[in-house]
This record gives sequence, structure tokens and C-alpha cells, in this order.
Amino acid sequence: MFDRFREDIAAIRERDPAARSVFEVVTCYPGLHAIVLHRFAHGCWHRGWRWLGRFVSQIARFLTGIEIHPGATLGRRVFIDHGMGVVIGETAIIGDDCTIYQGVTLGGTSLSRGAKRHPTLERGVIVGAGAKVLGSFTVGADAKIGSNAVVVKPVPAGGTAVGNPARVVMPAVGKKPDARENASAAFCAYGITPNADDPVSLAIHGLIDHASTQAQRTDEIVAALERLGARVEALHGMDGATLLDLKRLSKVMEGEARGAERQL
Repeated sequence: MFDRFREDIAAIRERDPAARSVFEVVTCYPGLHAIVLHRFAHGCWHRGWRWLGRFVSQIARFLTGIEIHPGATLGRRVFIDHGMGVVIGETAIIGDDCTIYQGVTLGGTSLSRGAKRHPTLERGVIVGAGAKVLGSFTVGADAKIGSNAVVVKPVPAGGTAVGNPARVVMPAVGKKPDARENASAAFCAYGITPNADDPVSLAIHGLIDHASTQAQRTDEIVAALERLGARVEALHGMDGATLLDLKRLSKVMEGEARGAERQL
């Protein structure tokens, strides 16, 4: 028990630069208090003392503002930062080294008693402030949930879920951190992933690049035809934009091809 308590303190000091001393962590971090009380409530729950487990969890909720159902399973070195408004449901499973910020809900969407209704967070998951993870699915190891995201589908390992409803963003492949570097250097507070592109943004940029390329190619074709002596006329739309007459361009190209054949 004391080994796990020391691990919790070390994890908080590693992930929160505001933690200046062990004494400060022990006395001023409600996330630590909630987890310690949850372990007692969880033990009562699994020994069949269900009312006592719920009562202890309600005391923890009153003291810390963090509600963890005594049936929930928490791994080692779980850090609940700030913590106010965090709700963790009965069948939720939180793996080792996970970090949860304030206002997070790990909720269930099923009314079936005894069934797995709440999400499973694998090792190293970070859930940003205000995020809602709803349903019985798995968030893969080292995944990140952006602040205020609403996640209703599984998130692959290493991915980042952002938006409402959440969509998965995979980080850009970069240089792997040196093993000698401090582990906290790779920690992404609030689930903010550097060098990660939104897939919608990528699609829009791709369409813009494609349209720009097509316009450039069209200009090159017109210039080439004019160098060959063809005159390509343009039509003007109602908005004043210049539109290329594709039918006329096709006829011009056919005429140029027949001329080239006659020269051969």
C-alpha cells in the first residue's frame, strides 16, 4: 500500500511542474486524496460491503469534488489533476500511468445491470479537461483525448481524439525521444499533441492543392496551343469569371492533331 502511495506522489511530481514538495502533494492535491479513498471504497465493494463502499465514495466526492464509483478499477500511478467535476462510472477501467484532468466524465450509455457499460483506458492515456468518454469501448495505450471532446467510439493506440463528436487524429511521425531524456518531456498536458494534423484540415488543403494544380495545368495547355498558332477563346460567366470553353478546346486540339498528321 505504501509503495503505491509513494508511486502516486512521484507520478504527480513528474507530471505537474507546480508540485514543489512531497508535503505539498500529500496535503494539497485532491486527486491523490480521491484515489486513496477510492482504494478503500473499492476494497469494501469487492468484499461485499456495497453500502459502505458507496458511502466512502460519497465522502470522497464531498471532500474532493471527484466522484469515483467504488466498482471502478484504477491502475497504478493514475493522476487526476485539479479534479473538480470528474465522474468515473462503475465499470470503468483505468490503466497504469493515465492522466485525467478536471471535468472529465467516463460514463456509460447502457442500462443493463451487470454489463460492461463504461470505457476502458489502457496504459498512458491522457484525457483533457471537460472531455466526455461515453460507452463500453477501449481507448488504446498512449492515446490522447482533447479537451471538451465527446468520444463515443474506440480510439486506437497513440491516436488523439478531438471534437464533438470526436474524430481521430494520428500524430505525424517524427524523431523518437532519446531514452536519456526525461520522461516528462514526452508528456502532453491536456492531450495536446504536437505535429498532429486534423484529417478534415488535411482533406481541405488537399482539395485546394488539387484545384491549384488543375488551374496551372489548364494554363499550360492553353499557352502551348497558342504557341502552336491556335486561338483559344474564353467565355465569361455571370460573375465575371473567365471560363474555358472545353468543347472549343477539344475541336482545336483535334484540328491541330489532323494538321500534324498531314505534315507527317
